Amino acid sequence: MKSQVQFRLRIYSDERIAIGPGKVALLEAIAETGSISAAARQLGMSYRRAWILVDEVNRSFNSPAVDTATGGAHGGGAALTRFGTGLVTRYRALERTARMAAAADIRALTRQLAR
Repeated sequence: MKSQVQFRLRIYSDERIAIGPGKVALLEAIAETGSISAAARQLGMSYRRAWILVDEVNRSFNSPAVDTATGGAHGGGAALTRFGTGLVTRYRALERTARMAAAADIRALTRQLAR
């Protein structure tokens, strides 16, 4: 049996999750694909769900994380803003820092797992 440790860091704004693992994955997919719909397909979610998540992120912070262009003859698109890129970078750095800080405890606990 292989053990797995998963951090699920979420930052809340009132009752709403401002940023968490799913929203970061969506932002990364938008950065990669240049499109909310393509990012949604890549992650196996509906366009509507992806749009709601992007809107929640954009409303949760002082600056928007995603900039969108409406479709037309040449199609629309989406891109991370400078803030959005920094948000993803900081979130991933925070995950790494937490993982490194907890490494000894994680090793101690996983050694005790039943095999």
